[in-house]
Formats: sequence, structure tokens, C-alpha cells
Amino acid sequence: MKQTITHILCATDLSKHSAYTMCHAASIAASTGAKLHLVHAVQPLSDETRTALQMYMQTTGSSETAEKARHDHAKAIMAERQRAFWDHVSEEDKGIRAQVASIELIDGYPAEVILRRASELNCDLIVLGAHEHGFSHTFLGTVAKRVLRRSNIPTLVVPYRGTAAHN
Repeated sequence: MKQTITHILCATDLSKHSAYTMCHAASIAASTGAKLHLVHAVQPLSDETRTALQMYMQTTGSSETAEKARHDHAKAIMAERQRAFWDHVSEEDKGIRAQVASIELIDGYPAEVILRRASELNCDLIVLGAHEHGFSHTFLGTVAKRVLRRSNIPTLVVPYRGTAAHN
């Protein structure tokens, strides 16, 4: 029996190398006709970081302003990475962009965000990149290991490819 892929969740860490992972997810979406959902998790600040922000930013609301600026910066990077990715896609493949159903920045721990959104969106496949240092860091990055360990749907881990970001 052939399993149909209708929704793909592609998790990005916003690194310059995440385009390689996106390329694989877009290729699978193109060949299956699946909707593509892009997600980036903005990891919560640690208690130590919050304390440091409060100590060094004495004015009321400064730490909240810093957190909002952090989130806005991640949103700007995601928009730039998307623009750069689609600028490098060949003309014949630009139609794949219409299959992008959502692009989200979500506050939370990456593995939990990825698994929760995949479930909420009824995804059939998760695509994420290996840790930037390849299959080191005990073979996979911590996020990839956590997703693989807990996912109940197929999960594709794309190895880090150095400068081959758009190939």
C-alpha cells in the first residue's frame, strides 16, 4: 500500500545552511503535491539570561523590549532566508512556492515545537537538518535526536553540506 504525503513540516534553524534542508523538503513537496509548512522555534531565554537582562537593563520594560527585538530579528532573518532561497530556485521550479502553506516563528523548545506543529497540521513527514557540524555531536544534533526519538511519523534528517546550500 502506498502512503501518501500531503503535508510536510520543514524545521529550520535559520542558519545559512538551512537552505539545503529546505531544498529537500521543497523537492519532496513538488514530487508529491504536498503542502509545505516551514517552522522555526525561538528558544526561550534561560533563567540566567533573564536575570542578566534585568540586572543590566534597569529601566522598566527593557528586558521585554530586548526579547521582542530578539523575536523580530529572528523573523527578519527567516524572511531573508526565504527570499534568498526562492531567488536561487530555477524558473521551472518556482511554482513549488505556491505549495508553501505556512511560515511560522513559534516560541518554545525546538523539538517540542516541531513535534507539536507536525501533529497539529496533520503532517505526514518532518524534514530537518542535521547539526551544523554534520553527524558529530553524538551523530546528530540534540534537536534531531529528540525529534527522531519521539516522532510518530517519518522524519528525514538532511546532513549538513557545507557550502552546497543551494545545490
